Amino acid sequence: MPVLDQSQFDRYSSLEFLAKQVVEGFITGLHKSPFHGFSVEFAEHRLYNSGESIRNIDWKLFGRSDRLYVKRFEEETNLRCQVFIDTSSSMYYPVIARPDIEHPNKITFSIYLTAALLFLLRKQRDAAGLSFFSDNVELHTQCKSNSVHYKYLYRELEDLLHPVSPETRKRTALAQVIHELAERIHQRSLVLIFSDMFENQDGTEEMFSALQHLKHNKHEVVLFHVVDKKKEMDFDYENRPYKFIDLESGQEIKLFPREVKEQYLRSIEKFRKDLILRCGQYKIDLVEADINGSFQQVLLPYLVKRSRLF
Repeated sequence: MPVLDQSQFDRYSSLEFLAKQVVEGFITGLHKSPFHGFSVEFAEHRLYNSGESIRNIDWKLFGRSDRLYVKRFEEETNLRCQVFIDTSSSMYYPVIARPDIEHPNKITFSIYLTAALLFLLRKQRDAAGLSFFSDNVELHTQCKSNSVHYKYLYRELEDLLHPVSPETRKRTALAQVIHELAERIHQRSLVLIFSDMFENQDGTEEMFSALQHLKHNKHEVVLFHVVDKKKEMDFDYENRPYKFIDLESGQEIKLFPREVKEQYLRSIEKFRKDLILRCGQYKIDLVEADINGSFQQVLLPYLVKRSRLF
């Protein structure tokens, strides 16, 4: 049975490194941003100092004592992070007998990235939850920060590492599912989406509408666009006969790549530009995650990017 090797993440005890250098930007920065101060617990009173904000004056206590006191608070965990993972059949490309961290397919790559991020979030005592989806919601957990919950999340990720038969056809209904999840997750969450975004062409507008729904509900959204860049984006094949199989529908077509390459590249470039444009319009962070690179190469630049946002 495939398992997540915890030693693979011990190098993120450069999470000592990240916790000291990036946490002020990545995690603490998120706490400062739209999340700061909405989840706090009262600690004590102190005397009001002339000239400071009157926002936290306890007026009831003033009525009883005729003296101005300010409420002081202890900040609780401000960050809730919900991770969406696309589990449709297209995410199992390329079809590999035993994908692993060195030779991943798209779903395996997404799982290891998620596991690394959960490790970071747990270090910071932040709350995390998982949502798996294809054409329906297959798993949805609430965000919690306790160690038992994190063990449960890792167990669910390990279960997702099981190879899936190529005969298993799971289609994508990205728009429908994201609309549903947008209403089910806690307000003001950090939402991380791992998907190849390969929706039916007729559903492209609905897909962008669903992403906008997340932002409308005040979520901070990061989209990891997980692809095999060499094959899916660059269409880099030898010019010999190939049989291409749609993993979601099972439809097959035989052809020479040269016959369709120019048209394919135009279509995929248009899709990519539309995705970049819409994410920019909706203030969604887009991270291009090529499975031919290491997951560290995707994760670390992302963390640095987040650290500079605040």
